[in-house]
Amino acid sequence: MFEKIVNVWKVKELRNSILYILGMLVIFRFAAHVPIPGVNIENLREFFGSNQLLGLLNLFSGGGMQNFSIVMLGVAPYITASIIFQLLAMIIPKLEEMSKDEAGRQKISMYTRLSTVPLAALQGFSLITLLRRSGTNIIDASVSSLDLIVMILVVTAGTVFLMWLGELITEKKIGNGISLLIFAGIIASLPQTIQQTLINFTPDMLITILAFIAVAIATVVGVVIITEGQRNIPVSYAKRVRGNKMYGGNTSHLPIRVNQAGVIPIIFAISIVMFPPMVGQFMIQAKTEFVAKFGQFLIDVFQNSIFYGFAYFILVFGFTYFYTAVIFHPNQIADNLQKSGAFIPGIRPGKHTEDYLQRTISRITLTGALFLALIAVMPLVLQAFSSMQSMVIGGTSILIVVAVVIELVKQIESQLTMREYDGF
Repeated sequence: MFEKIVNVWKVKELRNSILYILGMLVIFRFAAHVPIPGVNIENLREFFGSNQLLGLLNLFSGGGMQNFSIVMLGVAPYITASIIFQLLAMIIPKLEEMSKDEAGRQKISMYTRLSTVPLAALQGFSLITLLRRSGTNIIDASVSSLDLIVMILVVTAGTVFLMWLGELITEKKIGNGISLLIFAGIIASLPQTIQQTLINFTPDMLITILAFIAVAIATVVGVVIITEGQRNIPVSYAKRVRGNKMYGGNTSHLPIRVNQAGVIPIIFAISIVMFPPMVGQFMIQAKTEFVAKFGQFLIDVFQNSIFYGFAYFILVFGFTYFYTAVIFHPNQIADNLQKSGAFIPGIRPGKHTEDYLQRTISRITLTGALFLALIAVMPLVLQAFSSMQSMVIGGTSILIVVAVVIELVKQIESQLTMREYDGF
């Protein structure tokens, strides 16, 4: 392990890329501590500490929301826009065709970035309105309309800034930029979480904390198992004669990972499960009785731990299948195998190979989706038997951190391997 770290530091290009990414993360953490004027930070933190939904929102903003900083919305609007366009690509033929080539994917990425701006403005307006009407004096109710417009513009610009930082990080090909920004926010909040736990520690909490540590270890092990697990499908190459020489005839394998989607289903699921209660918080202030009652109904439903856990489980399970379908294309793999003269033993090339790969990935993804969904709701189960409201947030944080670290290590190793081949 130490030897690999030394090798990473010896490669100048890789070292510069890592330092560049660290610099971007430092800028992000600095921005997360630049507050918007006119906000009572102490009242805001008390409000966040008593609201599980806002705690999850704060998780995505990297702590920026708790400080009401210029990047308080984090990358959540961008994630929402990505979900929307990936869903549209599955139901709109034109977008589906665009997603099959590089130029089309770049256009979809541009549409996603453009859609992030109105989504960020809408989310910023909703959150600011919620805090103004919360009755906690976080934002003065007498703030002028011009001040509110400036606040919304600032937080929208903050989301666009983070989106830009994420793309700069992704271009270095060492981890996904958006995932790393969320990862940095979680790690930055760790010392404060430990400090609060120690301050509030009582002997009665010992069993709960030990149980949480056990769940954390189980989560780490489970994520590593499903992330590293893969099935190798044997592939043979037909023999071809050219002149007096014979080519091909060798065998290889096609690796299919148990969890093709990585941590993306967790991020998608949290983004979706947070949306209805956030809308409900906004609706309960409406003057129309029906709208206010419906808003309160949404809040009450998602405060029910059983419904919340069930919805979270279903969303993680469903998004695992969905994102696997987005990134894994059996028809393209079957065509590529046929064009290169390769085949799966016992399976005819073409349509039969495509059907075989589709059946295989469906069965493998079932295992990965179940494990991922179970690991996701495991802290919810533990939290139901304890009084620690941070269990849910802590479990989700562990899940994201472990998955991002594994992806990061793999990409660094692939960069090292590629440079070893280049040197050879």
